[in-house]
Amino acid sequence: MPVSLIPSFLAYCFVGGITPGPANLCSLSAALRYGRAPALRQWRGLFCGFFLDAMGAVALTWLLGAALNGYVGMLSWVGAAYLLWMAWHMLRPSASGPDRDPAVPSFRGGLLLQLTNVKVILFCLAALSSYVLPYSRSLRALLPVGLLLPFSGPLCNLVWLFAGASMQKLFEHHRRTVDVVMALSLVLCAVSLVWPH
Repeated sequence: MPVSLIPSFLAYCFVGGITPGPANLCSLSAALRYGRAPALRQWRGLFCGFFLDAMGAVALTWLLGAALNGYVGMLSWVGAAYLLWMAWHMLRPSASGPDRDPAVPSFRGGLLLQLTNVKVILFCLAALSSYVLPYSRSLRALLPVGLLLPFSGPLCNLVWLFAGASMQKLFEHHRRTVDVVMALSLVLCAVSLVWPH
């Protein structure tokens, strides 16, 4: 990537990372519902999942390049289904208390969210194909950018997480409303993935 593109690339990373998406909404919701510590446990899974997505994108762009575009639509449907499943679990009341609640933030939940997060997968593929592939197809050029990508989205997730933690007391008495709004936001994310543009 030419040095002149670095500001554009960094802006792309920030905008892609800070805008609402499944991971940001789940970070906000987890912090609002459970507080900072459980939300950070989930965030560690989000970070690892983002890292795996980025490395997968590096491998795919290196091996397949332009042939990959045909499979993006299928990924969108898988991601949309997972978002709807998460929205359903967010709305489902827990019958056995918070310890039995499947929506309790966990490393595994964060990891699964990012591994199926089409926004992140497309974000990584677009970054590599727009900023690296036009200039080089070598693994030495793709890998450093792929290693930088996991520090964009997950750092922005922390902004949403800490915002939720700071507003936790404010929303304590409106938990159901917050859950409904977050679930509807996930449904909108799912629809936007598969709705024809």
